This record gives sequence, structure tokens and C-alpha cells, in this order.
Amino acid sequence: MYQRILVPTDGSELSTRAADAAIALARSLGARLLAWSSAEVYSLPFAEQVYVDQTLYVEQAMKEAAAHAQAVAARATAAGVPCEAFSGMADSIWQGIIDAAGEHGCDLIFMASHGRRGVAALLLGSETQKVLTHSKIPVLVYR
Repeated sequence: MYQRILVPTDGSELSTRAADAAIALARSLGARLLAWSSAEVYSLPFAEQVYVDQTLYVEQAMKEAAAHAQAVAARATAAGVPCEAFSGMADSIWQGIIDAAGEHGCDLIFMASHGRRGVAALLLGSETQKVLTHSKIPVLVYR
């Protein structure tokens, strides 16, 4: 059925629970996991870019993203599931998830949803909803 499953993670508790469920699914299917995390790019207005050096921010964000992906890979490896960890920068997380799945030949995206509703969903948006809306690859949402 599914052979390469992308598991996006932000290091949150819900994301970790979703990763554990993805590991169980991958083990039952004999599939490989690809753990992915992104450092989101925050663009400053041009005038502020002159005064603020974002180099340290970007370096720290990339280290955190890599650590989140490595944590999922370690959990998968401990469970006997092959897993590759990778991270990168993305202008928008949802697009980064879709791009990563496509670039790595994934046939399923397995991700968590925070389950926001009403005004919270409207104001905060939903990366999961955007992935569901735009992905051509099947998406399994864990709640």
C-alpha cells in the first residue's frame, strides 16, 4: 500500500504522538518513514532588514528543526522502522510539507492536527487544512 511516509514534526507533544502513530503504521505496512521539520522564514520589512541581522535566528531555527526531525528518526529506529530525518527552510510550512513529500517520492503524508475550530482556526489558520486542500498526495490526519 504505502511505502514512503512523510511525517512532518514541529516537536510538539501532539506532533510526537502523531509520529508514534506513523511509526506503528509504517511498521505494520513495512514502509519507510521520512521525518521532516522546517524552520519557517519570517521576512522583516525592508527598513528593518537594514538593522537586524537574522543570521543567528536562522541558524538556531535550523538547529531546532533538525533536532525535531532527528528525534522522530530516533523513535522510529528504536521501533525497528527505517527512517530518514531531514529539515529545511520554508516560506510557508504547508507548502514545505507538500514540496518535501514530492521531492522525496512519498506516497502518504501522515500529520497531526491541533483541531482548532471557530475563531481560533480562522485567526491562526491551519497548516493541516492547507496541506489537505493543496496536496495531490494522500494525507492522513492524526488527532
